[in-house]
Amino acid sequence: MRALSMLAAMTLALMACGKDKPDPEPQPPVSNADEGDWEDTGPFATCGVDAASNACGSLGSFDITGCTPGQLASLDPDGVYTIHVRARTPRYGNTYAFSSQSMRLADSGDQYAGGLPLDTRQVHAGGVVFASGSFTSGTTSRRRSFIGCQSPAPNRLQGCYVDCINSRLESEGTFDAWKVTPRDGEPVSSGLELMSETAVSAGLAADVYVTKGHAYVVSLYGGLFVYDVSDPAHPRLTRNIRRTNDNYWNGVWAKDDALYIASDSRGVIVFDISTPGEPLEVRAMGTSRTNVHTVFVEGNRLFAASPAPTGEVLVYDISQPLDPQLTGTFQATGFTAATSYGPHDMFAFEGRLYVNFWRAGYVIASLQDDAAPRQLGAYRYEHSNSHASAVARYGERLIAFEGGEDWGAHLRVLDVTDAANPKRIGEYRLRQHVSIHNMVLSGTKLYVAWYHEGVRVLDVSTPESPREVAHYNTFRPDDPMRGESFYDGAIGMRVPGDGFIYAVDTSRGLLILRETP
Repeated sequence: MRALSMLAAMTLALMACGKDKPDPEPQPPVSNADEGDWEDTGPFATCGVDAASNACGSLGSFDITGCTPGQLASLDPDGVYTIHVRARTPRYGNTYAFSSQSMRLADSGDQYAGGLPLDTRQVHAGGVVFASGSFTSGTTSRRRSFIGCQSPAPNRLQGCYVDCINSRLESEGTFDAWKVTPRDGEPVSSGLELMSETAVSAGLAADVYVTKGHAYVVSLYGGLFVYDVSDPAHPRLTRNIRRTNDNYWNGVWAKDDALYIASDSRGVIVFDISTPGEPLEVRAMGTSRTNVHTVFVEGNRLFAASPAPTGEVLVYDISQPLDPQLTGTFQATGFTAATSYGPHDMFAFEGRLYVNFWRAGYVIASLQDDAAPRQLGAYRYEHSNSHASAVARYGERLIAFEGGEDWGAHLRVLDVTDAANPKRIGEYRLRQHVSIHNMVLSGTKLYVAWYHEGVRVLDVSTPESPREVAHYNTFRPDDPMRGESFYDGAIGMRVPGDGFIYAVDTSRGLLILRETP
């Protein structure tokens, strides 16, 4: 997913909570014609790549004769950028594909280009910005290079991109990059107070579950961190569990004395938390090829999103929580692993299973037969990247709040009463260059981990018109690991009903927030 720089320690910091809040982000009118999160309007810049005549990824491999570097005079290049790349891979033909990447340029400290450690950065030809990163593993070396040759707006950089493997062209194209800066006039916080900030000492914090007075945080490459949060202002680490050759843990849930962890190499790992601060591993449900990305518990059922090896949802009976039994699987109609990437997340409600099947869209299935969920319908849009959702009943209607994870990803509000014919009835957007991630619905409030935009709280009492009522900006560009990936910032969240919001940030770790009047 990314080359991680291990975080040894972070300084705890309390950020001031502002009381003033600017006007809500203007929201566009909604129609049932969903064009997707973004539109392909062609190349972002007029520069080009000639990797045949010069070393692949070098400054000389770019043709910058069409650049307009005069526009760059007012741009301060230092900062964290999110990047939309439009590139073709010759060995897969001339069709252009898109990816979301990131870059960090700074006078000191770690710098990255396309997720790789930056080793070359210079300003050339009257302001043209050149940044190149590389990474070597065994006999394979990779280099990604960006040359920014125009700046159509403040804090925006456009140019050309090349990706090289072992000095050979892998893909080339153009990019559109936006520097991540605070929204104009917005304070760090409004309606949310930071109670505590606890660094996760290894890897990258990805998800959290709160039960029995403890917060269970899973970290990519860092394992499981267990915190006693009986005093939310002073969380106390009681245990860190890591496993050799099994260290990509991305999701976590609990039922009674059982804790379930999503592992990319052993499926679902079951821990006994009868002693909450000292989990004991009971078993792993999967083989060395079973990749489980997220988990979800509803009643006596555990659902596990397994993108590999076959791209399906695994359904377990957990009437005995410490001894799950596989009862069936579910896969979207027409799903192909090569193009759809498998399920990412699930939500079960009133006899239905709602699955975010990434490129295959938002899929609705019946749970009347536990052993074999049956597809009822789906909602798809251009460049679908369905990632997370929450569902609730509003009178006679079933309403789903759905979000993707990509450039331009935002909140969609769907009427899913008729599962065979979901209809979009509302949406909520922030900035296009920042993606939504996960969400929790509690009563008439939707709590959203919105990556670089931090924690956002929306009043969804009128679901067609979500209204922001509170926020906390977790993103600080100078924090460790910022800019290493597009997936950066507030990433996971729980609202267990104890009066606090437990959020995890990819750099800052566990943040405990409290809503204020």
